[in-house]
Amino acid sequence: MINDMEYHLTAWYNILNEDLNAGLSREEVKGHMYGKNEELLDRIFGKGHFSQDQVLEISKTKENRYQQAFRPHLQLIAGLSDLLKKAEAHHIRMAIGSAAITFNIDFILDNLSIRHYFQAIVSADDVTISKPHPETFLKAADLLGVAPPGCLVFEDAPKGVEAALNAGMRCVVLTTMHDKEEFRDYPNIVHFIEDYTDASLGDLFS
Repeated sequence: MINDMEYHLTAWYNILNEDLNAGLSREEVKGHMYGKNEELLDRIFGKGHFSQDQVLEISKTKENRYQQAFRPHLQLIAGLSDLLKKAEAHHIRMAIGSAAITFNIDFILDNLSIRHYFQAIVSADDVTISKPHPETFLKAADLLGVAPPGCLVFEDAPKGVEAALNAGMRCVVLTTMHDKEEFRDYPNIVHFIEDYTDASLGDLFS
């Protein structure tokens, strides 16, 4: 919905290297950016390296830095506002299935006043296993009352597309953060788009 991954990446890069002395390149940090914050820290430092209180504090610091940096640039990806309005007019049920925590989802939905478009929200706080496990998307589908094959997922990350594949769902990929080549292993992709003004999305309402 928003193009904010560079801001997440910068927040993590600075915390991991300046605060936690991980010694990672920006590209290495990018490769770890999927799943829950705790899982990211486990992948880099080893499971149990930080106490739960430390994980919560690191996570809080990271999200506050991300929000502070991104707030002046907060806007929907081009064309999404019109797409949401059309989907609502066609009575298409919509859900958010995100690896983000509720704190960040609320930041986006409430500042952009778009919460009313979504009948269900599944955050990192609502699942046991994060993407690429299918739990996030399967839970969202269940809350909508829609079978997985009837769902269309919009994703911008390979692990998210993999989660959709594991859930038995088709996927539209936004190439805001990753190149097409990074998605070559996923047969569930129906379109690649740069933003929501892409003419191929007209098929959704035909």
